[in-house]
Amino acid sequence: MGSVLVNFVYAHAVGHAVEALQYCRGYHAADPSRRIGLVLNADTPAELATWCPFIDEVHTIELDLFDPATDTRDQLAKITKDWDHVVGDHRMSLPEQRAFFPGLAAYYDQADAYFTGIKGSAGGQPPSYLPKQPLRLNLPEQPRDGFAVLLGGSAKREMYPSVSSWRLILAALADRFPGAAITLLGKLAKDGRTSTTYTRDEYERLAAAVPGARLALDLPLRDQLSLVGASRVFLSPHTGFGMVALATGTPWLCLAGNRWPEFYFNDGVPFYSVLPDRARFPCYTMFGSDPEPVDDEGPRAPSMSAARIRADLPELLDAAALLVAGDLGYAAALAGHRDRLARCWGGDRSMMWSLDNVLS
Repeated sequence: MGSVLVNFVYAHAVGHAVEALQYCRGYHAADPSRRIGLVLNADTPAELATWCPFIDEVHTIELDLFDPATDTRDQLAKITKDWDHVVGDHRMSLPEQRAFFPGLAAYYDQADAYFTGIKGSAGGQPPSYLPKQPLRLNLPEQPRDGFAVLLGGSAKREMYPSVSSWRLILAALADRFPGAAITLLGKLAKDGRTSTTYTRDEYERLAAAVPGARLALDLPLRDQLSLVGASRVFLSPHTGFGMVALATGTPWLCLAGNRWPEFYFNDGVPFYSVLPDRARFPCYTMFGSDPEPVDDEGPRAPSMSAARIRADLPELLDAAALLVAGDLGYAAALAGHRDRLARCWGGDRSMMWSLDNVLS
């Protein structure tokens, strides 16, 4: 019996916590007798790890990502220092990441000095690691029905569709799937974690305008995920919460675009990313400059504009029908996504990166 500490302190977005859980899953699958520990950013929903029976202990670190004077040594001292292996976030070995997050770089330097054991990068070997393992949160199983919808995350409002565009999408869903429940999720409270930049009034206007829509706002994370797990499809723009949705076993229908492509695909759970026409609707700038916004009820990212929504609404509805009917398996979802990515990027495979190299 050995021990592995997955030291995965990064930005607080929930998707990074899912990355860490997936790595823990792979190390446990390779040797179920191992003791698995996990360290996360304190502003990340670390309770996710408590719903993963293969993780033995979880710790959190409070820090300022951008403060080079960050000192976390007192917090590190509360964590067992002796591990057979300590694997970290590979991004913090990259000079550009360390320069962008000097406080995070300081934490990793302090952690490297504190923890004993063989050091490496999460997902790498040694220790032994089995990639592409199915990740399922230990939540009660429920009958699945309807749609769970997240309008957007915590980025600037221009990075998500306008209320009018969402009304168009949701009304089309209600028309295509008459009688289906549409649960509008959102976290409006500002508590340091990821929250939704839409307002309560906007949510209420959407719910009043769309048949079958109901609100589920500011619920505890477990309750939110229970609603997702009770839905046939989770619909949203690109967001880390979509990665958690996959860990409930619910297919993710993603209105893709903005800065980042989808990079997490959970074995056995179907998904569909509706990719924008990059020539018409520039996107995927990552750490680069955002494209010039268009005028759409205020400034709007081109890939979230009304014109883009209207262009891709038929594909979105057809994809929803495939997922609702269970007619799209995981292998077919991956193959279709690879094909669409190849067209989106003109055959440039350098952008087909994914956790555990699932797309390779």
